Parts: sequence; structure tokens; C-alpha cells
Amino acid sequence: MITVNAMGDACPIPVIKTKKALQELSGSGEIEVLVDNETAVRNVTKMAENSGASVTQEKLGEGRYRVIVRVGDGSTDPGGTPADGEDCGCGGRTGVYGNTIAVISSDRMGEGNDELGHVLMKSFIFAVTQLDELPEKMVFYNGGAKLTVEDSPVLEDLKSLAEQGVEIMTCGTCLDYYGIKDKLAVGTVTNMYSIVETMQKAGRVIRP
Repeated sequence: MITVNAMGDACPIPVIKTKKALQELSGSGEIEVLVDNETAVRNVTKMAENSGASVTQEKLGEGRYRVIVRVGDGSTDPGGTPADGEDCGCGGRTGVYGNTIAVISSDRMGEGNDELGHVLMKSFIFAVTQLDELPEKMVFYNGGAKLTVEDSPVLEDLKSLAEQGVEIMTCGTCLDYYGIKDKLAVGTVTNMYSIVETMQKAGRVIRP
């Protein structure tokens, strides 16, 4: 049995750790996942079941949960890919994906509490780094331009994506407006025509 200790880990780390453990299994086996909240239990369960595994859950105490993921012969391969050629997105990374792009228009995710929005955006960018198939390009404009400059909380994740072949593009007008053009730390400066052209040609567009 593989034990995954995700106690205290914020979303989406428990899912990512479990996914990696699935890839480490050789044939059938079990994974014990320890988490501290019910949301993580649900997220881990959904990912594991989508991979073809069976799942049981147990509350060990206040803020302590255990999820047992069982992989049987023929249900998944060591990388977590379902049998019969079905694709659930749980296999090994295959690199940059076609012409999928991610469009980031703010330095926070969603509306409501700004502090929470910043936390969610950081989690979103990290989750992108863990995708099996990375987007071909990431376009940043308006407040999103603040994420590609020095001291950005997601700068290291964006640099990692760039190193893996993801093209990072930031609106030059936006950088000028915020007075941060000289602080661009990853990717290249682009213009609105290129942004529109990139979005128009994209097969899929991901928006946080």
C-alpha cells in the first residue's frame, strides 16, 4: 500500500499527490490518502473513480479523513489510464497540447473576496503546471499582466511552464498602463492583434 499524506495541503495538492501515486502503482494495489477536510475527500474520490479505481472513505476523527483507492487488475495501468484505450486524463504527461490556450485577465480568480481570489489564482496556475497535457500558450492581459512580472506569486510556476514549451504572452499596453513593463520576468510582450488572432485560432480556450 502507498500512503499519501495530504494533511494540511490546499486544493488541488491532495488530488495531484494521489494522481502521482496512481502512476507509481505497478498493476493492482491500494493507496491510502490522508486529508483534513471533506472537500479534499470528495475531490480525491472523484479523480480516482474517474480513473477506474474503487474508493472507500473513513472519518478518523475531527479534521482527519482516510480515503482508500483500490486499483484492480485490468481497471487501470500503472499510470492510471483506463483499460480499452479510454482516456480520463490520468496518464503520464504527454507535453504541450495542440492549440489549447489559457487566457488570464486578472491577478485574482472569481468575484467576492480579493484575498481569496489571489489564493485561487495561485492554485489555478499551479494546477496548470500539473496537467498531463499543457496548453500551447498562456495569454495575460489587464490585471493578469501583474502575474508575469518580478515578485509575482506564480512566477516560478510560469517559468516552469515556459521551460516545458508553453508560450507565455503578456499584453504590452497593459504592462505600460500599470507601469511594470520593465519588470516583465517571463515570456514575451504581445499586442491586441496577436491576442485576438491567438484566441481566434485556438481549438480550446481555458479561462479561470
